[in-house]
Amino acid sequence: MATRFTMDVGPEFDDKLSELSSRASVTKAEIIKRAVASYAYLKDETRNGNRVAITDRENGAVLKEVILP
Repeated sequence: MATRFTMDVGPEFDDKLSELSSRASVTKAEIIKRAVASYAYLKDETRNGNRVAITDRENGAVLKEVILP
């Protein structure tokens, strides 16, 4: 059985969620689910000593390291 959540969010958060939802053609709930799944994956990787980085598509050079709170 699914659990239902209710969230109070500000207009900027809702605007960003709407934009992402529209661009991906999925519901706002799906965007939040994907965000939580992505965060959990990245957090697990960093706990295991791995680093998360943004790399250049062409040469693989590290452009930024992503630090999670």
